[in-house]
Formats: sequence, C-alpha cells, structure tokens
Amino acid sequence: MEAVIFVGVQGSGKSTFYRERFFHTHVRLSLDLLRTRHRERIFLQSCLSTQQRFVIDNTNVRRDERASYIAAAKAAHFQVIGYYFDVDLKIALSRNSQRTARQLIPAKGVVGTFHRLERPSLHEGFDRLYTLQPAEEGQWAIVAMDPDSSTQSSPPAGVP
Repeated sequence: MEAVIFVGVQGSGKSTFYRERFFHTHVRLSLDLLRTRHRERIFLQSCLSTQQRFVIDNTNVRRDERASYIAAAKAAHFQVIGYYFDVDLKIALSRNSQRTARQLIPAKGVVGTFHRLERPSLHEGFDRLYTLQPAEEGQWAIVAMDPDSSTQSSPPAGVP
C-alpha cells in the first residue's frame, strides 16, 4: 500500500496536483477539509487499518510534522512517497491570491510558512521522493531523488 505526503507552502499546487494525479486512487487527508488534528488522526488510522492508499495534503513544511506520518505509515507496512513542491514564493502568493475568500490565506501566513520550510530528504524515511517545479502550461517538471547518491535524477518511466 502507498502513503503519499505532500510538502509545500500554501498556493504551491498541492491540492490541484492531488486532483490531477490521485483523486481516483487515494483518499485525501487535509486539514483544510477535516479542520482538526483529531479528525485527521481518525481518518489516518482508518486508512492504515484498512490498507487504503492515501495522500496527506497539508503543508508539512517541517521534518517533525512529516515524521509522525512516515512512522505511522511504515508501522502499517506502507510505502511512503514524498512530493516536494519547489515553488517560488511569488508564484505561491499569486496562486493564493486567486483563491476564494474562505480558502484565501493571508499573505503573511504564506510567507511565514515559506520561511519555516525544511526541504525533505530520503533520510527521513521516504521510500521515494520527488521534487516538482512548475513548467509550461500548468504542467510539472518532476525529478526523482536518487536513493543511492541523495541527488536528483530523472524519474523512471511511468512515474506519476
């Protein structure tokens, strides 16, 4: 089974990427939807106990935030795949400003999250880790982290 953890600031494209790549195959766990950590833990435990594939669609900008998800998924024998949304702050702020009132994050909040961001590493326990950067026409340039050298390499054919 597969646990996917998104890492990136608000407005970086995480939820859009979920809809494009995982909507039909993975349950989405997001504090934007669930509103409390308690509800999130209940849904996470349900996915783990039923072996349901899921995506953690939160900012997850700090290692310690990601660690609890990674540990729980590993304990349940899930593969853990990370997607790091490496987006320029100006792009994230621009995307955020296009959100509706309820979803709009104050710019100060996005900037604060950006400054707390800790780039993810395979050493955290990810089985695979990808960096995504915006490309032309709403597409993504996706690069896989090479597990042997801890450097970036092109993803294998067929990798989402």
